[in-house]
Amino acid sequence: MAQSYKSLKQDFVSNLSGGGISEVNYVTAVAPAAVLLWSALQSRRDFFVKYGPLAFTTDFLLNAGAILAATTIYSSAPTALNTLLVLPAIALYFLPTTWSRTRPKKPSHAGVANGMPDSKRGQNNLGPLPERPFITHYRGSMMVVTCVAILAVDFRVFPRRFAKVETWGTSLMDMGVGSFVFAAGLASARPVLRARAAGKSTSVGASLMAAARHSVPLLLLGLVRLYSVKGLDYAEHVSEYGVHWNFFFTLALLPPFAAIIQTLPQSLFSVHFIALFVTLVYQVVLDATLLKAYVLTAPRDNLLSQNREGVSSFVGYFGIFLVGQAIGLDILPRKNPATITYVSGLSPKHQILTRLLLWSAWFSVLLFLATSYQTFGLQVSRRLANLPYVFWVSAFNCAQLALFCAIETLMFPGLYSAAEIDTETRRCRHATSRVLGAFNANGLAIFLLANLLTGLVNLSTDTLQASRTRAMVTLLLYTLALASIATTLHAKKISVKL
Repeated sequence: MAQSYKSLKQDFVSNLSGGGISEVNYVTAVAPAAVLLWSALQSRRDFFVKYGPLAFTTDFLLNAGAILAATTIYSSAPTALNTLLVLPAIALYFLPTTWSRTRPKKPSHAGVANGMPDSKRGQNNLGPLPERPFITHYRGSMMVVTCVAILAVDFRVFPRRFAKVETWGTSLMDMGVGSFVFAAGLASARPVLRARAAGKSTSVGASLMAAARHSVPLLLLGLVRLYSVKGLDYAEHVSEYGVHWNFFFTLALLPPFAAIIQTLPQSLFSVHFIALFVTLVYQVVLDATLLKAYVLTAPRDNLLSQNREGVSSFVGYFGIFLVGQAIGLDILPRKNPATITYVSGLSPKHQILTRLLLWSAWFSVLLFLATSYQTFGLQVSRRLANLPYVFWVSAFNCAQLALFCAIETLMFPGLYSAAEIDTETRRCRHATSRVLGAFNANGLAIFLLANLLTGLVNLSTDTLQASRTRAMVTLLLYTLALASIATTLHAKKISVKL
């Protein structure tokens, strides 16, 4: 790559100031709006039951194409795109539902004669961790946004205000990085809950060994990315993570630290408390010492200073990971004994929605207090992964989860009323987009593939000079390739574990 072109590429993604939080909310609202329309088509018309070319194309255009449009050609009018998705969904909602075909049957006389309806007796067949289609939709949509953005950012059709900010401010891609970590924390709660349900206690050594199995592949991927970027003289934004550090290294270090946290007594230290404590102490250290000045202005004259952004921001990302895990521990179980009193009187599906709304409100209040000039007056910084950034990412992702949960509750009201696990599984699959399910099932592998394709496109195409039409065709084909590969792997039940 010519030096002049490399410099142009670096300048294209450097010294940016981002945009407003509200715009990030409007653009990302396209994901739940698309799922709303998908759910209306499925619950009212059984549109995706026979999954042929038409169903896949519609699924792709709704749950991937709409996100691509929102971040490019509709970037200045996300409200219009949301309206185009929501209005047909509202019209379809008032049509007769096909969901009644799969509602639970009336209790048999034998069941009633034994003093317990079949639906109650069958609860013993249901595991403690049900499938949650709304979480699949949330994680799948987050992965689609991430994959689209990492290539789209190199084209002029992608607004500069959506790209990562240099130091202070908010943007779509700043939220994308944090959401990736939050979603990883959310997923990490499932094995923890399985171990608790089985009554297993694990030593620190065993926990670290299990974590290492997840970390080693990520470390290797980080090294591969490092050597390929340096070897190909690929354009890189050094102030993002540092000279050698990259996002894979951050992901690789999360499991071992989380494993140590899980060995602490649950009765004394909740994961949520630890997350708040870690990020609060980190913020105090940033403000009370020279750490902030060191991260932002120190000369890169040794290995640590060359990678100071990646090393320092890991603490904030670890806090986000723990918040995600805390949310997972709260909403993933079928029954949560820790449910607060004024929520416990609700039905299970409304309990989850209410708790998510409360979580979102809690972190929104914390974000307001942290950033208000009347209180602490802190600024959001993805580069530092500071306290306001952790609160912003947490509030946003809890709100997104609440939106997807509300859609599921509205469109598939009988999802968790089955008496047997097979029936519940069948209903959950009926209520899950195959495209989003595929992105969720092999998320890390698809993310790696997206990075490889992004590098290939950048090495073979002058993205800065590409016309609007060429850019959109390239991005559409790229997104379609990712969706096709992910869906094929998922259909063949191939799970790529990294």
